[in-house]
Amino acid sequence: MLPHPPQEIRFCRSRDGIRIAYVSCGKGPPLLWAQHWIHHLDLDWESTIWRPWLDLLSARFTVVRYDWRGCGLSDRDGVTFSFKSYIEDMEAVAEASGLERFILFGMSNGAHTAATFAARHPERVSHLVLQACQSRGRLACSPTRPEIDEVEARIKMIALAWPNQHPAYSDFSPALHMPEASAAHKLAHNDLLRRITSPDNAVALIHAIAWSDQRADLARIACPTLLLHSRGDQIIAFDEGRAAAALIPGARFIPLESRNHVLVEDEPAWQRFVGALDDFLPRLPLSGMAGGAFLESLTARESEVLNLLAEGLDNATIADSLGNSEKTVRNQVSTIFSKLGVSSRAQAVVRARYAGFGRKASSR
Repeated sequence: MLPHPPQEIRFCRSRDGIRIAYVSCGKGPPLLWAQHWIHHLDLDWESTIWRPWLDLLSARFTVVRYDWRGCGLSDRDGVTFSFKSYIEDMEAVAEASGLERFILFGMSNGAHTAATFAARHPERVSHLVLQACQSRGRLACSPTRPEIDEVEARIKMIALAWPNQHPAYSDFSPALHMPEASAAHKLAHNDLLRRITSPDNAVALIHAIAWSDQRADLARIACPTLLLHSRGDQIIAFDEGRAAAALIPGARFIPLESRNHVLVEDEPAWQRFVGALDDFLPRLPLSGMAGGAFLESLTARESEVLNLLAEGLDNATIADSLGNSEKTVRNQVSTIFSKLGVSSRAQAVVRARYAGFGRKASSR
């Protein structure tokens, strides 16, 4: 894995005094990213799960992100967990980072927080992206006893992953979050789960989300909003994503053909996500990006390869399409990376689509 850019971790205090760790990276318009809670500011760049996300977003935006209270480098001891505190944590990070008006991207539990923040601070959010959002937690609005039992059983199984290495426990959380991911991704998920927090904190954090209700806030969102949701999501049901989208005035909803709650770079839904993000968010002129003069340096064949790469095709498929060997395409892709000034396929796709390559991918 390539070295990651330097980052300076800073701390701010939420309204109740809890210290929240945050960091920024990349260059471009400001974007505040509320990740899924299973991540760590100091470990994500080395994670097979989060490195593609960081490469994708930091190639285009100045990305501000933070560790959830009770997790990562944020305070872990003596922490109170509530949906209200999650909103206050996001407010504290936005203030400490000097963000005045920015793009807000929330995923999973971060999507619920982001939606409420956007509703309460319409003057600060220019565009809102929500992946795997729901209109309410599974225990909100008078849950039945079976519904409570199911949620409690799931939470208990996740908590048991800390002291138990038996697959019956350790495989449970990754199987729910990323059933179509590789074994390496699932191992990375469990490694983060154990390293970012304690079982008690995780249980309290999940409970606070499960009892939250965002329906009134969703209806008050005034900025352009894009929602994306995997059809086979086992953490937040697809119908919940549709219900959330229906409450937001003028929102655009895009189904993703995946069972993964957290997308991985090598699945088709990832390219669908990249294309939708590119179509929805405002663009920078190529002159404002590092390597923006790459168009003139590409050969005709390299331009063909880049167009197919930007459509989400792998090297083998590109080789078949152009009648080349896979080794030749691999070498061409490496040369293209150098000319674009990027270090990953995700970054190359973003930069190529800025220049108009691969537009077919977003219309499928």
